[in-house]
Amino acid sequence: MKRPQRSLPDINTIVRYLIGDDPAQFAAAKEFFDRVKNGSVKAVFLESVIVECVYVLTKIYRVPRSRAAGSLADILRYRGVVNEDRRELIRALEMFAERSFDIVDCILFVKAQSGGDILFSFDADLKRLHDAE
Repeated sequence: MKRPQRSLPDINTIVRYLIGDDPAQFAAAKEFFDRVKNGSVKAVFLESVIVECVYVLTKIYRVPRSRAAGSLADILRYRGVVNEDRRELIRALEMFAERSFDIVDCILFVKAQSGGDILFSFDADLKRLHDAE
């Protein structure tokens, strides 16, 4: 049995939707995300795309960490999002918003913790994150 077709939105689609700086692209992105929101379109958000979105939003567009993370977490809560790791990604974004840790470190930490895995790292920030929990 073939699984239903899913969409894989890229960084530009997500940023145009959240920033709205290109009216034509914003309109097309909004139409897409409205359909994801109501569940008529199924979408998967790759970790790499989430990470790049955080970078572009916070470094290029200077969106505050909490707002960038909150907006991305809100999208991940849309009815049509079918990521198996949705809860972990939302939790990592929440952690990123609340603390001064890198988004990749937050994702690694949350995934290791939720899966009962051991996180091995020489990264002092990641060790601090582990010690803080």
